[in-house]
Amino acid sequence: MRVLVTGGAGFIGSNFIRHLLSDRPECEIINFDKLTYAGNLENLTDVEDNPRYHFVRGDVAMRAELEPVFKEKIWGIVHFAAESHVDRSLYSPLTFVETNVFGTGNLLDLALRHKVERFVHISTDEVYGSTSSGKFTEASRLNPTSPYSASKASSDLLALAYFKSFALPLVVDRCTNNFGPYQFPEKLIPLFVTNALEDKPLPVYGDGLYVRDWLFVADHCRAIEKMLFEGRPGEIYNVGGSNELTNLDITRRILARLRKPESLITHVADRPGHDRRYALDASKLERELGWKSRRSLEEALDLTIDWYVNNRSWWQKVKSGEYQQYYQKNYGVRLGSAKDAV
Repeated sequence: MRVLVTGGAGFIGSNFIRHLLSDRPECEIINFDKLTYAGNLENLTDVEDNPRYHFVRGDVAMRAELEPVFKEKIWGIVHFAAESHVDRSLYSPLTFVETNVFGTGNLLDLALRHKVERFVHISTDEVYGSTSSGKFTEASRLNPTSPYSASKASSDLLALAYFKSFALPLVVDRCTNNFGPYQFPEKLIPLFVTNALEDKPLPVYGDGLYVRDWLFVADHCRAIEKMLFEGRPGEIYNVGGSNELTNLDITRRILARLRKPESLITHVADRPGHDRRYALDASKLERELGWKSRRSLEEALDLTIDWYVNNRSWWQKVKSGEYQQYYQKNYGVRLGSAKDAV
């Protein structure tokens, strides 16, 4: 049973590949990744020699690079590949359109032509926009506020259209903020943990009272597995952790856990169109597929912080750009680094 995972060298993708190889011995995985700044093959060094794992470098927006993967039968697709950082989308919005919309279109069309039996499209809670009260359900209207979230909303609609028009058996995963091992340090938790370990400032946007719901990546991987094997075609599933915290709250928890002073908190100018609060109702996923998160926020945050403490060489190479230089030499591409992101 061959599963194509796009963007598998990234944060959630690499965690999912590791999870699927462990949990589903019948699965063979093809990891298709462009190796942009956030794609790192070091995320998968522990499985690179597994005979059920194969890596193919390519860009989903380039159909000629994607087509050869389908020469052998693909049973299922889990589509992570995307530009995902809001700040970057404000400076280079068309890059997000190219990858997130056009790339998704290429993949959907090839999946249809080659009769792929299962397709999970990974999206985001940001397509709903912000809410001051209550929680978004799968029926809530889309109200994206950044080029990133608008590109993801567009790809969601395109995916659902392929189900409605052509009966392509797919589901859409809309998940809240993930955190855990191997997350690229442009995102809040890994950036703040690694900065604190180096006694560097922790840049908090505006007043720091923006609310996010946090979910441990391993719990999200189990949800994706459920969707891949049991999800009803044509459905959208919200995935939430029910762990709403302000950015200041999560920052203070990190500093307390590392025994670092709150004087490291540095308030910086807010970004344009910053959504105030995200909150998802994930009861449909629990009701239909029996999924619940297993890790408490406290336990998962401790595990995550410990991972960064114990894997300093990984994130130092990421933040310095050392591994990007390796890929430039060996793959002939120029990549950004964490220095470009903060």
